[in-house]
Amino acid sequence: MPLRRVGDIEIYHQVYGPTDTGSPAALPVLNITGTGNDLRLSMPSRHPLNRRFQTVHFDQRGLGQTSKPAEQWTMADYADDAAGLLDELEIEQAHVVGTSFGGMVAQHLALRHPTRVGRLVLACSASGGAGGASADLLAIAKMPPAEAAQTRLTLMDQRWQSPQDVPEPLRTLFAKRAERLAVLDDDAKRGAHMQIVARADHDTWADLHHIDNTALVIGGTYDGQAPPENLRNLAGRLPNATLEFFDGGHFFFTQDRTAWPRVIEFLSTST
Repeated sequence: MPLRRVGDIEIYHQVYGPTDTGSPAALPVLNITGTGNDLRLSMPSRHPLNRRFQTVHFDQRGLGQTSKPAEQWTMADYADDAAGLLDELEIEQAHVVGTSFGGMVAQHLALRHPTRVGRLVLACSASGGAGGASADLLAIAKMPPAEAAQTRLTLMDQRWQSPQDVPEPLRTLFAKRAERLAVLDDDAKRGAHMQIVARADHDTWADLHHIDNTALVIGGTYDGQAPPENLRNLAGRLPNATLEFFDGGHFFFTQDRTAWPRVIEFLSTST
């Protein structure tokens, strides 16, 4: 069933990829995505991780086809949801790939449920606190629409100063995503906003030394939303982390074709 009861909510999820790769390093992968992600928009069936791993994709609380509780929730809630979904799927341990907001959730997951996480990939994310926070999306949401749009564009890739600077196929991808977002209901939009509210309190800096998982911290060289300096701080604070940058901004996975193969290589390594 694509819906599993986890605590006070039902989580919508999809699982793709081989169930037995013949490799002891090939734990399942839990893929935790960024702000506002909805499986109806992101086409998880085509995800590169599926080709190598059994991969769990899911709508986080407040988003997509997962329950949308009325009260405000916290980063700990998102982390506990992820652990609860692993429980329901009878997955004892999984590699975790967290992107942007998902990388923040992944940090809380590793801190609150350390035995559930194998290798850890933190992409275009941040620790918060003294290590630096990602761009203030709450402040941007309060800007006039034109100013907000320009600010978001430049944050995605600091080389972009106008929509014409966005190369294909990203320009087409963004346009199609905007069309899909326009038809989402108000509850889904509220869920994305509540993610932004929750992440305003994200700060794992003082506790990162407890995350001793083998970790890969990655980002885009031109990312303004999760600046390279924040990633350097994050990787430097983790006991067993490798830091790498790719040619792109916040969407470096799409901009640099070497990014996903590197993640797959990292997750496939047993030592």
